[in-house]
Amino acid sequence: MSRAHKGLPGNMDKTEKIHANAPAEIGMALKDVDTPALVIDLDAFERNLARMADAIADKPVRLRAHAKTHKSPTITMRQMALGAVGACCQKVSEAEVLVRGGVPDVLVSNEVIGPGKLARLAALADQAEWIGLCIDSELGLEQAAEAAADAEVVLNALVEIDVGAGRCGVPPGRPALQLARKIADHPNLRFCGLQAYHGSAQHIRDHGERKAEIDKTIAATRETVELLQKNGLACDIVGGAGTGTFEMEADSGVFTELQAGSYIFMDADYARNRKADGGPFDTFEHALFVLTTVMSRPEPDKAVVDAGHKTASVDSGMPQPFSMSGVNYQKPSDEHGVLTIEGSNKPPELGDKLLLVPGHCDPTVNLHDWYVCVRGLHGENPKVEDLWPVAARGSHF
Repeated sequence: MSRAHKGLPGNMDKTEKIHANAPAEIGMALKDVDTPALVIDLDAFERNLARMADAIADKPVRLRAHAKTHKSPTITMRQMALGAVGACCQKVSEAEVLVRGGVPDVLVSNEVIGPGKLARLAALADQAEWIGLCIDSELGLEQAAEAAADAEVVLNALVEIDVGAGRCGVPPGRPALQLARKIADHPNLRFCGLQAYHGSAQHIRDHGERKAEIDKTIAATRETVELLQKNGLACDIVGGAGTGTFEMEADSGVFTELQAGSYIFMDADYARNRKADGGPFDTFEHALFVLTTVMSRPEPDKAVVDAGHKTASVDSGMPQPFSMSGVNYQKPSDEHGVLTIEGSNKPPELGDKLLLVPGHCDPTVNLHDWYVCVRGLHGENPKVEDLWPVAARGSHF
């Protein structure tokens, strides 16, 4: 149950309860949506889903779409309807929301340390068809095995190897083999393969440099898979990849699952990547926006909007005004964002509503309770078609 359901008057009908505290209602014109609001362009979103499905349709890989991007069982189920095997996420609390929302197959593509967290994860194994996690230490292995034994379930486990991200993971090769053997020896753990994700490579702008980095990832992963196979340990899952490199892992002959997430929304940061021909990374379209209102025009070359730090993340750069040449977003504070409009021949006026492309979609989504789903967003009369809760907002543990 979403936060919006709590503390509501008893005389509110079901529809009002479902949409309480939402910035819009179904059927509303976009111009009447309250701001700031998180808006999905349904047409672009659906094209992005289809493009990913088509891109890997003839590849020996499956999509395990990353739910940390959208935090929504509704979106995961749409991805599964087009062939995704299930979801991955980063936190046990995210996995709980996905399973409650009907997602049957969830991998926590991250290490889980702590008896309490692992007990909750083990409990999900009785509620879903498949639950997995990543392990890169003996402590993590022992705690996962104990939690699974206490719950009388079997947890699926991947050994995470560090393939260049410099984050979690054991080194490729023999250290991975040693840990995989220990996992396979536990009756309440099932060794399923490897987690080999190179996150920072997703954002290398030059295609050649990006590919060179992923080629190293593929080589280290292949070496480890072959070593495990020689020692009787099959890797049913070799997972990794992201929106910036998914085509490379899909063609590797090593990876079996792709964990792309941002492709559904395409933020401003990913749009800075370049394709092999040097052109813009336009495989996917911008489908996620922050709708904001001009609340002040203090100077001729400046406008202030009602979207600041509490509305859009700036860790990967500022939000970008959509299709507004000469207008730039800068100097956000908690509740305000400043637009410089020196170069615009059509500057926004007081009360105007405009769209911002988030710099980084994942943390921006985590700032909102609702998706306002709009059909015909860039047409003459865009309407709100649906409202989806950001069900796993704040699921940090």
